[in-house]
Amino acid sequence: MVSRSTKRSAGIGLVRPGDRQPEVLLVHPGGPFWHNKDQHAWSIPKGELDRPDPSPEDLMATARREFAEETGQPVPEGPLIALPELRIASGKWLHAFALWGEIDASALLSNHFELEWPPRSGRLQSFPEVDRAEWFSFEQARHKLHKGQVGLVDLLISALEFRPE
Repeated sequence: MVSRSTKRSAGIGLVRPGDRQPEVLLVHPGGPFWHNKDQHAWSIPKGELDRPDPSPEDLMATARREFAEETGQPVPEGPLIALPELRIASGKWLHAFALWGEIDASALLSNHFELEWPPRSGRLQSFPEVDRAEWFSFEQARHKLHKGQVGLVDLLISALEFRPE
């Protein structure tokens, strides 16, 4: 059982048919800490929940909200398929949903956050929460995703084997 004080996040693993195999949309975190990091730096669009003990509806609403905030685009139509929760390296639980759909990754328009940068400079700078979005094959995604999220690839594959026609 997960303690109520454990942090949780929710997100959407958006998958589209690719030329040769399905592809998953991943986002790269913005800001100076992630600027030169690529391998194991990407994520699905996701964000932290406002409640410690969320309902299934809260999880879905958070996943939808975070997708829109991080990509600047609405969640494509279609049923969200709940995946088993995944404990990531930080100790947080990730509640992800699989969805068949497509957006234009090049039309990314992320929300921003403020950070004192450079450190101890007294200057607040604004950075995009997400600075890039790209489509990757499942195999590429295994090398791009944060190590704690790599398990999402197998969960997406399992959940989407039953793709609606």
